Amino acid sequence: MRTMLLLLSPLFALLAHAAEIKTVHFQSEDRHTRLVGYLFEPQGTGPHAALVLLHGRAGPYSSLAKGVYDAATLSKRHKEWGNFWAERGYYALLVDSFGPRGYPAGFPAGSYGDRPPEVSEQTVRPLDAYAALRYLRAQPNVIADRIGVQGWSNGGMTVLATMSDQAPGKPENGFRAALAEYPGCGMDAVKGEYRSYAPVLMLLAAEDEEVNPKTCEQFAKRAKDAGSPLESHVYPGAGHNYDDPGTRKQSVPSNRAATEDTFRRAEAYFANHLRP
Repeated sequence: MRTMLLLLSPLFALLAHAAEIKTVHFQSEDRHTRLVGYLFEPQGTGPHAALVLLHGRAGPYSSLAKGVYDAATLSKRHKEWGNFWAERGYYALLVDSFGPRGYPAGFPAGSYGDRPPEVSEQTVRPLDAYAALRYLRAQPNVIADRIGVQGWSNGGMTVLATMSDQAPGKPENGFRAALAEYPGCGMDAVKGEYRSYAPVLMLLAAEDEEVNPKTCEQFAKRAKDAGSPLESHVYPGAGHNYDDPGTRKQSVPSNRAATEDTFRRAEAYFANHLRP
């Protein structure tokens, strides 16, 4: 019965109304990687605000992809969030940073120190995020100065590096707001004095088994003390990847509560910063 209740929840029924996912290609700001992106389009002629979505260390695809990496095999979480934003009138562009560089299946937990530098969340993936920003700004129905960025785990770390006023590839006008879910905050890009050039919201899991939320809380304090418009919220009892829609995660009440609040909080946050 509990599983049925989870499946029938409005937050987890979005795929029943899924929009067509458009596969697009564009050049990374690294100037040599041709990226693939998955564009979730809202209905209506617009113009619309937009979001760039950045996957975590497992990549954008389902663990059941079986070697087929395309729009049909995107993970449930990425499809769900993409459709969530499209249904609310945003363009959402999910960027695959790993596949075009030869790692479509992503990386396992605990592999951080062994990952190749060409997928670095500090020096490479921000260049992909800004390439996606450039791509969206070129679309006729996107409001060029109303684009945000959202990332999970390693993608959340990429968000933090991307939103730094010292970010590699940062254009004169970058993202308007950012959301980082359960990032790791021990990387060099956020050590010492850090200033974000636009609002950042971090959502953390108190019982995170992959990264230390206390480190992120300390980072948030340093960033705010340095003048960053950065806020954070910690979900008691929640674990890493708490918003994975699978029953293994959502059968845990604290993950379930964190997921529901994240959808509500994210919607209100980006409405505040991106709506005209």
